[in-house]
Amino acid sequence: MSSSGWYAVRCIFRSGWPPEAAGKTYEERITLWRADSFDHAIERAEDEAREYSATLTDSPDTYLGLAQAYRLEDPPGDGAEIFSLLRDSNRKPKSYLNHFFDTGKEHQQRS
Repeated sequence: MSSSGWYAVRCIFRSGWPPEAAGKTYEERITLWRADSFDHAIERAEDEAREYSATLTDSPDTYLGLAQAYRLEDPPGDGAEIFSLLRDSNRKPKSYLNHFFDTGKEHQQRS
């Protein structure tokens, strides 16, 4: 079944940079692809993920083989939803956020 359109694909990596932190940091990247199907989008994203993970020759990242795709309902644009993932959990909202997204070990910019 063809589903030509835009797809956002999230791939997970174990970071190899900087060398002293190798293996302790994980990265989630979401890339955007024009493709004919989920499989095609994931194939393209995984090809790019392997290329991306090899960019640092001294301490390369490792692509962990997890790719999750989301088909955009509308073309990309200002405010467009580019990724959505549903997860069942018995955790209360604060516990859920702390467990999955705000562990205190994230590397993120704050304004």
